[in-house]
Amino acid sequence: MTIDYRKLMHWKIPIARQHVKPHDCMLYALGIGLGANPLDRDELHYVYEEGLRVLPTMAAVLAYPGFWMKLPETGIDWTRVVHAEQQIILHRPLPVCARLIGDTRIVDIVDKGPGKGALIYQERVVTEESSGEPICTLRMTTMCRGDGGVEGMPSPASAHTAHPAPVPLPETSPDYCIDLPILPQAALIYRLSGDTNPLHADPDVAQRAGFDRPILQGLCTFGIAGHAILKTICWTHKLEIKSIGARFSAPVFPGETLRTEIWRRDAGRLVFRCSVPERDVVVLNFGQADIAPHATDLHTHTVNKEKLHAA
Repeated sequence: MTIDYRKLMHWKIPIARQHVKPHDCMLYALGIGLGANPLDRDELHYVYEEGLRVLPTMAAVLAYPGFWMKLPETGIDWTRVVHAEQQIILHRPLPVCARLIGDTRIVDIVDKGPGKGALIYQERVVTEESSGEPICTLRMTTMCRGDGGVEGMPSPASAHTAHPAPVPLPETSPDYCIDLPILPQAALIYRLSGDTNPLHADPDVAQRAGFDRPILQGLCTFGIAGHAILKTICWTHKLEIKSIGARFSAPVFPGETLRTEIWRRDAGRLVFRCSVPERDVVVLNFGQADIAPHATDLHTHTVNKEKLHAA
């Protein structure tokens, strides 16, 4: 099949509902790799119910509508789909316990041409069910490598969405550099947070997609980069991440090392990139994050045994 522009732009992605519990928050953090050092109290806050906190990058998996691109009616070759870009904007600290609603829509499709693929831009707004207040806004770009030559594309003059080019990173040495190991089973743990694409678990699917083994989820790489920023800057200076985004430039395999280089800019802005030193390849590029002092202590909750059991 071939992607039909008008059909896909009007595709109704199901509203997603999720009851987030402390177990979900801890499982996400374990998938990112936290908890490896049992004496690291900063990491312990994200994997232990006493004083439990939520990693800011967990926003990317909240109220996820599922792998809807796998449906044959979309015309997408789902076996060749890869994550291209991700941005998270946090409107308030992520909750440990809440009922959430995720409303996802397609905002644009860019055809790169036959043999070059197509880009699908999505936006998801996650709100708290009881209050209707927004928790976070997620912007995601998917590269459909097998779907160039989209039918019914509007002329360039009628394009309604601008997609600015990424800002180049500094040529100076980074202010911070940290290497974090990726668990060999990281993709299998991370998929329990909602990413059920078999590309990250099934060797046969990975080989059909052109990889010799299952690759790590792009959002898991993204979460490890967020962990690197927290570890090098935020925990020491009592700062929190308000927004974070990056472009995925190459696949990562479980068991490798993720090196994150970070530059401090003005007005609470960081820029960063990630590479795999074993292969000397940049895997996450043009990263940007906004950080600020903790506005409240609402992101920290003590979850006692009774509350944990009830949740």
